[in-house]
Amino acid sequence: MSQDPGATSGGEVQSAASGGGGGGHRTVVVTGGAAGIGRGAVEKFVAEGDHVVVLDRDADALAALEKELGVRGLVVDVGDRGALAGAAEQLESVDVLVCAAGIQRYGTVVDTPPDVFDEVMAVNVGGVFFACQAFVPKLPRGGSVVVVSSVQAYAAQTSVAAYSMGKGALLSLVRAMAVDHAADGIRVNAVCPGSVDTPMLRTSAAQFGGGRSTDEVVAEWGRSHPLGRVATPGEIAEVIHFLASPGAAFVTGADVKVDGGLTAGLAVVLPEDTK
Repeated sequence: MSQDPGATSGGEVQSAASGGGGGGHRTVVVTGGAAGIGRGAVEKFVAEGDHVVVLDRDADALAALEKELGVRGLVVDVGDRGALAGAAEQLESVDVLVCAAGIQRYGTVVDTPPDVFDEVMAVNVGGVFFACQAFVPKLPRGGSVVVVSSVQAYAAQTSVAAYSMGKGALLSLVRAMAVDHAADGIRVNAVCPGSVDTPMLRTSAAQFGGGRSTDEVVAEWGRSHPLGRVATPGEIAEVIHFLASPGAAFVTGADVKVDGGLTAGLAVVLPEDTK
């Protein structure tokens, strides 16, 4: 989700471990962590014993998350670079940064209004760029950045010109950062999910369902993936966690598709398939 501006609480959080350890006792920052893939990542890192700081616009969701999982929530708009910088100033150090905040907007290059284009770029691209600008200086050797992109960085559906453009830009940013910060011992990678059962996906399903139930539309979209279903946020979170772990110590500048085979096939029907 995108983030709304809001005040952040005072005080510093000190990283419990340096060096970007494999799990447990690290400080992990997750943007867009109150819902969807971001929340899945939060749950995974908490389960592994890490200290998690969640940035999101939804103050109520953050409060519930703090109570449920014991995380620290900061109400921050990732489209507001000053708010990101302010959040980073509250943390002494960070071991892992997960950039999961994002919005979905629809339109072709012809009919996308300028304000919608600006919103998508500010959140989906600027929200990652300026989160990294704020938090990468806090990372130690062995630290890691994981960016949530999309399969639509490779291939687009109709009427997602700005969204697809932004997700493609993230892959270029990940490669550039991987090269820039390799000497610092910091790894930067991306995950590229297919359809994932998140509030954002279900909002789209309701918008384009034509009166059908949301569950029916989500199931139909799932059948377009060779594995026959959409992913869960937890399944994407497993890959995020791996990329942030020592198990991926020689992985940087990579974009990992987690798409149920969606981009592996061609939409070509052979004669025998029509029988």
